[in-house]
Amino acid sequence: MEVAVPQVLLRPMVAADVGAVRALDALVQPAPWSEKFLRDQLANPMTTTLLVAEGADGGPVGHAALVVVADEGHVTSVAVDPTHQRHGIGSRLLAALCRDARARGLTAMTLEVRVDNAAAIALYRRFGFAPAGVRPRYYVDPDGTTTDALVFWVHDVEDPVFVSVVERQAMERAEIEERDGGMT
Repeated sequence: MEVAVPQVLLRPMVAADVGAVRALDALVQPAPWSEKFLRDQLANPMTTTLLVAEGADGGPVGHAALVVVADEGHVTSVAVDPTHQRHGIGSRLLAALCRDARARGLTAMTLEVRVDNAAAIALYRRFGFAPAGVRPRYYVDPDGTTTDALVFWVHDVEDPVFVSVVERQAMERAEIEERDGGMT
């Protein structure tokens, strides 16, 4: 059975998105970001990039965030509504963050991911992120359960191989959307 790729437009997150982004996070994260955290991030555009993947109905179907720390970018979130997963939205969001890191002149990117999140780990590996370590008990869920985080890095965002991978991932997803009637 073929599933149509949802229409998606990437755009900067705005304050009016906070409630919908938190609701989306609650679908995919045991402990979503707080409203205060998101609003604080929105108040710092010089050191953060917050993106929303807007669906055909105008509501967020995904979001992503990058925080600048010195000359590095820390990906703090890539989240996609479960009903829209496996359609390349996460790839488009991550590619946009990687492009933003390069545009800001950053040298490297890092992120943490739950050790049991196989889909996200595969996404990051496709982009050339490499595991560099483990943060024990990094994630603490509301019930007190802890989960380790894998730490991933790309140490040279200007490396032609990395740039090529980012552009290829973005292009493949754009071609799929164009073929299936989505917005680019």
